[in-house]
Amino acid sequence: MKSVLAVAPLAALLLSAPLLAQPVERSAPMAVAIPETVPDARDIPYPGGTMLLDIDASDTVRAAFRVRQTIPVAPGTRRLTLLFPQWLPGTHGSRGPLAELVDVKFFAGDTPLTWKRDPVEVYAFHVDVPEGARAVVARFVHTSPLQPSEGRVAVTQEMLNLQWEKMSLYPAGHYVRRIKVKPSVTFPAGWQVATALDGKEVAGNRVTWAETDYETLVDSPIFAGKHYKAWDLGQKVTLHVVADKPDQLAAKPEHIALHRNLVTEARLAFGANHFDHYEFLLALTDRMGSIGLEHHRSSENQLEPDAFTEWDKNEYDRNLLPHEYAHSWSGKFRRPARLWTPDYRQPMQGDLLWTYEGQDQFWGTVLAARSGLQGKDMVLAMLANWAGVFSEQPGRGWRSVEDTGIDPVFAARKPKPFASLARGEEYYREGALIWLEIDQVIRAGTGGRKSIDDFAKLFFGMRDGDWGQLPFEVDEIIAKLNAVHPHDWKTFIDTRINRPDQPAPIRGIELGGYRLVWKAEPNPFDKAAMAEGKNLNLYHSLGVNIDKDGRVTSTRWDSPAFNAGIVTGARMLAVNGETYDADSLKKAITAAKDGAPLDLLVQRGTKFQTVKPDYRGGLRWPWLERAAPGTQPTGLDLLLAPKRPAAPGKSAK
Repeated sequence: MKSVLAVAPLAALLLSAPLLAQPVERSAPMAVAIPETVPDARDIPYPGGTMLLDIDASDTVRAAFRVRQTIPVAPGTRRLTLLFPQWLPGTHGSRGPLAELVDVKFFAGDTPLTWKRDPVEVYAFHVDVPEGARAVVARFVHTSPLQPSEGRVAVTQEMLNLQWEKMSLYPAGHYVRRIKVKPSVTFPAGWQVATALDGKEVAGNRVTWAETDYETLVDSPIFAGKHYKAWDLGQKVTLHVVADKPDQLAAKPEHIALHRNLVTEARLAFGANHFDHYEFLLALTDRMGSIGLEHHRSSENQLEPDAFTEWDKNEYDRNLLPHEYAHSWSGKFRRPARLWTPDYRQPMQGDLLWTYEGQDQFWGTVLAARSGLQGKDMVLAMLANWAGVFSEQPGRGWRSVEDTGIDPVFAARKPKPFASLARGEEYYREGALIWLEIDQVIRAGTGGRKSIDDFAKLFFGMRDGDWGQLPFEVDEIIAKLNAVHPHDWKTFIDTRINRPDQPAPIRGIELGGYRLVWKAEPNPFDKAAMAEGKNLNLYHSLGVNIDKDGRVTSTRWDSPAFNAGIVTGARMLAVNGETYDADSLKKAITAAKDGAPLDLLVQRGTKFQTVKPDYRGGLRWPWLERAAPGTQPTGLDLLLAPKRPAAPGKSAK
């Protein structure tokens, strides 16, 4: 009887099986429509009036900027949409640090207001405005990073870097140049303040500036510090310096003279200035985070604390100020049409970054040489570094220079597992080498009668004193190049910029009378950079970069190290049975040319492995070597030579 009862449920289950096996139609939802809740910017004035932006920047211990912003509203306003800047000029991507904007509250008088973050455009705040309200007051805190793992450190006990876009809001629906704002900041007691803003008034520790537009505000950051000094460079250009320690401000007169040369050489190259005054903001620090960021009438710069006191040692790094200064022309006044945006909500498009950053990288290098901030040998070494990388970069086979202009949008400047294959923002250095070739093609085609300087005056030299923006398309580049020297510039640009898998961009070097060669000793630029970074750059030999602790920080794709399984994060422990150090590895690589062993003990995680890279090429670093016969200046020599008249009794070098 038990067996019959046990079988009955099983039989019932089997009888029902066909019913369970019937296919069930999959659920297929429909998309929920996304409403457009944030108005596009229009070229009309903000009707509410002038915003008041008051920031307390005195809390250097917690690096907290406490903000009170008053946004007047037009009569009848019942909803106000405020935007936090998202697409930031000069960063070429969506970089607004929204996560650092905290404790956000809105008021009408003393009455708290209801607000909601837009669920799609999360940089937008929708605020309900009560009837009869004349202004909305926003109170919030910008929590600046306290350590590098949180982001760039912008506040120390000796200095701070205030960037308005990180601690302010603006009303949606208007070109930012049509929104008026009056800013004020409270600083630590006794600190000096530098910015390009006009109409400065000081009352105790509180500094107020004249009413301006929001676009100009965002383009006018502040450096402030306990230890400060300024120098007049002429042509209404000032060098403002803050430092970790007062003795680091001890620039010699000849150092400042080279910065004055930079101002002179830029005017000679471009034929006009596009500012009413210009402020170099320079921090000599290893406490505040690194920065090099362009603005129309100023720039944010960071160099090592001993930039002045150890002048010769830091020559390799003195390209920064020329680069950022040239941006006043290249990138700020003349800006690619789709990199200019009416507000900080509209995405920027980087297809012409080779003309914005690449041309600027070129001019920064040229002006560094012409001014004397960098010597010719150092500039040639820097060009060799770039040319060497692109001669052995596997990613050039699949990715064009133009496509790297999108890199800052989706890669967000984070480290990549294999950067040599992925490529990065190569529109800078490869773009510069392409502009070098343009110069040398012009020189060769005109018998030396014309050069890139003639193009620069056509492209940048109009409307002296205009510090607005004059957008351009690639067709204007082509037309103005043809006006200097007729050539098939369209094909030239299309081939080198838009197509991958092109030859290494060294043709300009070769036309300029030099050639790329390889030596067993590092060139001056690589040598100085390795010394400062305390690393070993074996990119062109073993195919790795190694830090001071023996840890691999990058591996070139398909290099001997890569093929041996040495990748980023691995740590070198021993070379041929002896404890690793940089010299022992270099000696072993050299000896391997003659058949000596190259056995490396490598740790990766908890695993230890002896690997034998298949490499017998010795140490290799790139150099530029004169190839032109005779002793007359080559095209590249002429490009780097000063344009200013020689001082009495001296000849121009």
